[in-house]
Amino acid sequence: MAQEIEIEYKNLLTKDEFERVLNSLPFPSDAQTQTNHYFETADFSLKKNGCALRIREKNNTFTLTLKEPHDTGLLETHDTLTKQEAEKWINGEFVAKEYTSKQLENKGVYLEDLKYFGNLTTKRRELTYQDVLLVLDYSSYGDTSDYELELEATSEEAGRKMMQEILEKFNIKRRQTPNKIQRFFTSKVKNDSN
Repeated sequence: MAQEIEIEYKNLLTKDEFERVLNSLPFPSDAQTQTNHYFETADFSLKKNGCALRIREKNNTFTLTLKEPHDTGLLETHDTLTKQEAEKWINGEFVAKEYTSKQLENKGVYLEDLKYFGNLTTKRRELTYQDVLLVLDYSSYGDTSDYELELEATSEEAGRKMMQEILEKFNIKRRQTPNKIQRFFTSKVKNDSN
């Protein structure tokens, strides 16, 4: 099955902090652009289960991913979509896929329950640094944009240690950092109520 465990740590940054980290470590000068398209049920049953469902569009490829809580990090289940399938999903015509559809059904969520809520676009730079993957993201969604440091590690201990080292080295305050889908939906609810 197309699954993986993701152990990641995140911290929101100010623009100044983002630029300090970007200019002090050997990140690539050009960012890769990716767009996440988010799906949920009308009653937010995915969120109630601690899950998130997205299509990531990157380099003209489309990956459907269901993220679920796991003992160590997040369990991600992936399916590849064609461009036509991704467009159908975005237009509310949900095409069953082998792995994600099964995982959704295990949670009592069916394709006909889903709806498309919108997208978030990220300009991302990645750097392998002392056995972890460092990621700098600039994301925009609706009327909102933010800067984020993300770190992916092979163990919780290595991830926590490296995040602490980077925050101390660059004098960055630890901030409560919801994941991108949470930030997207918080912004959407705020914008929809205005």
